[in-house]
Amino acid sequence: MSWRSRLAELGVELPAVAAPVAAYVPAVRSGSLVYTSGQLPFVSGSLAATGKVGGDVSPEEAKAHARTCALNALAAIDALVGVDAVVRVVKLTGYVASAEGFTGQPAVVNGASELLGEVFGEAGRHARAAVGVAELPLGAPVEVDLIVEIGE
Repeated sequence: MSWRSRLAELGVELPAVAAPVAAYVPAVRSGSLVYTSGQLPFVSGSLAATGKVGGDVSPEEAKAHARTCALNALAAIDALVGVDAVVRVVKLTGYVASAEGFTGQPAVVNGASELLGEVFGEAGRHARAAVGVAELPLGAPVEVDLIVEIGE
């Protein structure tokens, strides 16, 4: 089964690639790796939420936004090399704009990790960092970037 078929089976449609908000490209290939730029929770060209997690944005909402960020990262990969070229997910980094005292970053970033597991199964198991930060671009509550290995 192709990854594209798996997405369809899950009822998941890849969005259009989010337009860069500064001087970068959505994804770059180097050898057998594709690196995505940080992806914000854009839906149909608009940021789905703003604010800090544990304050303006609940952890549950932020987890859903992390899933959206991962979908945007997959869209960037798809536009560059095609999602079916993915051999495995290597690394995910999640950044969570955190209200003072909020320490639930790993649970928020699970929104992205769980999506990758649903889509890629064992090939979706990855190394990861979940980092709390003071601010993210445009006031986003979460940002995700991926490194994936692709086949030739």
